[in-house]
Amino acid sequence: MKNKQMLFIYNPNAGRGTFKQKLSDVIDLFVKGGYEVVVRPTQARLDAYQSVKEFRYPYDIVGCCGGDGTLDEVVKGMITRTDRIPIGYIPAGTVNDFASSLHIPKQTIKAAQQIVDGFPFPCDIGQLGEDTFVYVAAFGLFTDVSYETDQQAKNILGQTAYILEGVKRLSKLPRHHIRITYDGNTIEDEFIFGMVTNTKSVGGFRSIIGSKVVFDDGQFEVTLVKYPKNLADLQAITTALLLQKEDSHIYQFRASEISFDSFEEISWTRDGEYGGTYEHVDVKVLKQAIKIVVDPEDLPAISEQGKDSEKR
Repeated sequence: MKNKQMLFIYNPNAGRGTFKQKLSDVIDLFVKGGYEVVVRPTQARLDAYQSVKEFRYPYDIVGCCGGDGTLDEVVKGMITRTDRIPIGYIPAGTVNDFASSLHIPKQTIKAAQQIVDGFPFPCDIGQLGEDTFVYVAAFGLFTDVSYETDQQAKNILGQTAYILEGVKRLSKLPRHHIRITYDGNTIEDEFIFGMVTNTKSVGGFRSIIGSKVVFDDGQFEVTLVKYPKNLADLQAITTALLLQKEDSHIYQFRASEISFDSFEEISWTRDGEYGGTYEHVDVKVLKQAIKIVVDPEDLPAISEQGKDSEKR
């Protein structure tokens, strides 16, 4: 029986950089699982993207290890291809929201074993303007925290580094006047924050999204937070987000295509990385555009089709 072929890309600087100590065990596991493996450590930003976009060898799967940024580059590269093959992911970043949402194990060896034994799940991907994102596109308060937080601080402090960096922003709330259009509806207001997501957590916090998230239904969750007029409003917003309560300062809905029109250029992030500035931008869902390897037993928790079969 002919061995399957894997391109394995890893970021040696992700998280605390400990994956390099486990690389040999991971490759050994892949080989025992029937793969011939080509290994590529990333050398610079967008290296993973270029590697996936440009490979010509007939690989059966692309494995990757790193944080959300590494996965984002691999997905971005795969989207450009006509021969889109499955992606297996070993999370090694600081927070790893998307991996957690898909129930991909945090333990390196377990995640690697899932790549060997798992199911290629057709997952929705987002598009912000002309670029893609895996699980979140956002603007406003805190959205620059991820890419402005020092990597060394992330490695040492973990999620606490994001929180400490975010606290610095509370003294100067942004204020963006935006018109949002979706599914024949229009919202126009002043906002401090907005995000379009396909994840059960952002920045490690699960409560601000809700639990009814599936990853292949062609719709993303949208959360918009109005500008608070006073401290009482700000407290009400914080409580509502943390406890998943309805509040007049928060818009939440689901949509497959959303247009944002503002009266100034607004900076966006994609999966924690800088995503450009826009006065007008369309956010779209690319339904089931990428295959991510997951545990088949987790399909009822993450898949629309899995939920339907569970009901039957």
